[in-house]
Amino acid sequence: MPHISRRDFLRAGAAASAIAGLHGTPLLAERASATDWVTLGKSGVKVTRLAFGTGSFAGRIQQQLGQQGFTQLVRYAYDHGIRFFETAESYGESQQMLGVALKGVPRDSYKLMSKVTTNGSPDPLKRLDELRRNSDTEYFDIMLLHVQTGPTWPVDSERWQDAILEAQARKMILTHGASVHGLPALRQVPGNKWLDVAMIRMNHKGVKMDNETDGWHSLGNVGEVVQHVHEARAAGQGVISMKLIGEGAFTDRSDRQQAMRFAFRNAGVDCVTVGYKSTAEIDEAIDNVNLALA
Repeated sequence: MPHISRRDFLRAGAAASAIAGLHGTPLLAERASATDWVTLGKSGVKVTRLAFGTGSFAGRIQQQLGQQGFTQLVRYAYDHGIRFFETAESYGESQQMLGVALKGVPRDSYKLMSKVTTNGSPDPLKRLDELRRNSDTEYFDIMLLHVQTGPTWPVDSERWQDAILEAQARKMILTHGASVHGLPALRQVPGNKWLDVAMIRMNHKGVKMDNETDGWHSLGNVGEVVQHVHEARAAGQGVISMKLIGEGAFTDRSDRQQAMRFAFRNAGVDCVTVGYKSTAEIDEAIDNVNLALA
């Protein structure tokens, strides 16, 4: 199979991006629900509107359940219509635990996303294959560059972008994108032709969201974040949002409901991911998304 370079990829995708930008996408479908399948922009990959996250406090919350408890939680989510699961290299054991939890579930019945840490590894393609083995899967539906920061990340991560394109050519990955942190990084998203999918932090209060310095304890600039989400979607990029409960900061359910409403109605994201530790939290998240879309 011929090698696909990053430059060839960008050139081939420019026309598709322009068309997507001309036509745009509707913010909401009629009678939408948390477990609907939605298409992530120009990627063509469909995911459920609500995802199952495995990285609460770097995955510690999920790992503390133990394999049996975690598997029961994953299967409960699956049985209740959540068919999009996400993990990351930095979540450690959560990768393997999710692979075990999904063992025996038909692979074509759910979507799986992982995120790779873009450090000084001498062989990015080998690292991507290690992540695939960690999750016990033949392929990832989505692979993201994890925690991209600063205004130069699109250049700094070029060798990782090339490796992901090579992995796509080998059918190890179906589509790709980046998880960005901080306004300087987020500002590079809408005009980036390599990106098919962007993972962006989102809630109505700006808790654990993007600000100028990416300070973890400083409030984010909600207005600017929403602006860039709109620009990204107009450019044909799929947008997945995280931090819907401010990494546990929203202890009042009304705040969690408002965050969901804000993400879908104001920002117009495609889907959201939430980390769970109980079936009650899964039930509530489904209800909150359904209320936001009503």
